[in-house]
Amino acid sequence: MDSLEIIIKYWPKLLDGTLMTLKLTFLSVLVAAIISPFLALTRANASPMVQAPLRLYISFIRGTPILAQLFLIYYGSGQFRPILQEWGLWSFFRDPFNCALLTFVLNTTAYQTEILRGGIMGVNRGEIEAGKALGMNKLRILQRIVFPHAYRIAWPALGNEIILMMKASALASVVTIFDILGRTRQIFSRTFDFSIYLWAAILYLCITAIFVLIWRQAELRLNKHIAPSDHLSADKK
Repeated sequence: MDSLEIIIKYWPKLLDGTLMTLKLTFLSVLVAAIISPFLALTRANASPMVQAPLRLYISFIRGTPILAQLFLIYYGSGQFRPILQEWGLWSFFRDPFNCALLTFVLNTTAYQTEILRGGIMGVNRGEIEAGKALGMNKLRILQRIVFPHAYRIAWPALGNEIILMMKASALASVVTIFDILGRTRQIFSRTFDFSIYLWAAILYLCITAIFVLIWRQAELRLNKHIAPSDHLSADKK
């Protein structure tokens, strides 16, 4: 059976794996995108005492491999099974998908928080003072000034983080999640045709290319009100 015949025969499994990869990536990034703005504000404005637990969490996530984090949650939760059963959480932790999703959420939340914190810190203080002078309250300043500018600054880095998260989702295959890599390994075990890994790599490349195109268009829309000269000055900085 040649490579083309293998693809024709097993493309439904690869498609299923692709959907699983997209599902894991999208859900983890979405949940993190909801949580990270609040954490970023805490990192940017709260007292050192309030920030301490958050900084510890971020340092741990950024300083350890995501595979180790996945093993800690997937295999480590089994060590606390009686407690989790008592709390009614074992049904969640017994599912590999839930463990993988929780790991990815915790991981990308830490990175998104730091990226967005950098965006918040990069907002011109003069614009915030101008908002106060116009009588805006703190919530309106966040809505109209801080977050729009922070996301514009952080947008390229957030895009890179999502791409890294999508590629890191391949690690879910080690806990029996049939994403792209999981399906690829399954197909290889049946066909012993190594070219299936090449097709998997092409799938990842196509998904990444499409995402970059979409993200770039979104970035252009975010920056459409900025004059070209402003872009050039920002690049020089």
